[in-house]
Amino acid sequence: MNPEILQEICVQKMPFGKYKGYIIADLPISYLEWFQRKGMPPGKLGMQLSTIYEIKLNGLTELLRPLRR
Repeated sequence: MNPEILQEICVQKMPFGKYKGYIIADLPISYLEWFQRKGMPPGKLGMQLSTIYEIKLNGLTELLRPLRR
């Protein structure tokens, strides 16, 4: 895993959809589960959403705390 992805998901905003403008790390798990079922977007955004989905699914959100300061 690229550590830059973790940094990016703590600052980058969702570019479209119901949660447009939300920081990717702040997206609710239900929204991420929906993407998981329907298919993640292609490219970098899909990788970021997949990463935060796995982090939240496994209860590892505390790992992001130092990056959010």
